[in-house]
Amino acid sequence: MSVSTAAADQTVCRDTSGSLAVLGRDVTVPLVTGGEVTYAALDYAASAPALQRVWDDVAAYAPYYGSVHRGAGYLSQLSTDLFENARRTVEEFLDCRAGDQVVFTRSTTDSLNLLAAALPAGCQVFVFETEHHASLLPWRDARVTYLNAPRTPGEAVATLENALAARDPHGPALVCVTGASNVTGELWPVRELAAAAHAHGARIVLDAAQLAPHHPVSVQDLDVDWVAFSGHKLYAPFGSGVLAGRSDWLREAEPYLAGGGASRKVSRRADGGVDVEWHDSAARHEAGSPNVIGAYSIASACKALTEEGFDNLLAREQHLIRTVRAGLAEVPEVRVLSLFGDDAPRVGVISFVVEGWNSSHFAAALSAEYGIGVRDGLFCAHPLVRTLLGSDPETQGECGAPEAAPGEKSLNAIRVSFGAGTPDEHVERFVRAVRELVRDGARWQYRTEGGRCVPAV
Repeated sequence: MSVSTAAADQTVCRDTSGSLAVLGRDVTVPLVTGGEVTYAALDYAASAPALQRVWDDVAAYAPYYGSVHRGAGYLSQLSTDLFENARRTVEEFLDCRAGDQVVFTRSTTDSLNLLAAALPAGCQVFVFETEHHASLLPWRDARVTYLNAPRTPGEAVATLENALAARDPHGPALVCVTGASNVTGELWPVRELAAAAHAHGARIVLDAAQLAPHHPVSVQDLDVDWVAFSGHKLYAPFGSGVLAGRSDWLREAEPYLAGGGASRKVSRRADGGVDVEWHDSAARHEAGSPNVIGAYSIASACKALTEEGFDNLLAREQHLIRTVRAGLAEVPEVRVLSLFGDDAPRVGVISFVVEGWNSSHFAAALSAEYGIGVRDGLFCAHPLVRTLLGSDPETQGECGAPEAAPGEKSLNAIRVSFGAGTPDEHVERFVRAVRELVRDGARWQYRTEGGRCVPAV
């Protein structure tokens, strides 16, 4: 039996109740008002629940876990085969070009920091203020131009074109842009931004953390140079990510981490020093023992999404988006946040504020009284949320809730997000809960503890 055949044989025992069923769908949580309710996980934009299929695949592989790349034993060869096959699965999922590299990382943040470390000397970076901090902040050693938040997709393209036209045309340049906002869910004009970047001699990296779980991402069709995403937003467990794209900058850069696996040859010099020859492949930036299970889980999720078909996923998700937006529109005190307007195409990520409510208080009540998990805060996109809220950029705020008691004004918003595996009942319960909280108020008392609003006990 070949290693690849053996690997396939270990993943056939799956839950067939639904190809995109997710873990935790039957978990119950206590309510402060008494009793229990099935948990409504509506915080997919932070971390989506793992697909049952992914979990079953990982569980089937776990007894066969072994070291990779240089082990002589059967389990090491099996694990190596799984790891490298996972790389090829991701290449296919992203429709990479011949010669592109897929580097396994810890997350989108890790992927973009890896690319930042690989930038050529003197590189100029252009990034919109609307980015998640993972793509806003890594470029500390480059010359960075931060672009103001656009109010239409066309304005985004024009803003970038104007900035690139004014740059030094002789040095390298990189544009970093999101595919779908982690705050508003709105889709960005990636293909048009890539065309603008290339027309001005710049390259472009796509932060697909929020896009890849909802839409097909084709490196070739979008004509981007790199794509970064996280496994934990793609229905895989924590601790794995991907940077995929052109190999030249990565091949020419010093390894992201120095150590075993990244080095091809290490020898002592006569003067007592050490000479190192680094790999030219993706291994150059994968030093140490790799997260084989993480890579395998990403590959499993990629296969599951591909086999389900994004047309089915999109149709289902648009139904949920319409349900939530229609329900929120019926509550005059609710203001949904948007850059591009109500008609902009979007994924299942919606942020809003409620007149007269501290957002942390509202989110706490949704959890404690209705068993609904959402997110409140600035969503690690401080400049964007401040722009949408019309707040002073000097006002303090955090990714989590600020120090504000229930009823006090707070610099944060509430985000509801969903995707594969979200049942109608969860979003219907959410809409009903919003309506009841605004109309009747919270049924419990809350206090601030450690910067968060929690039920008073």
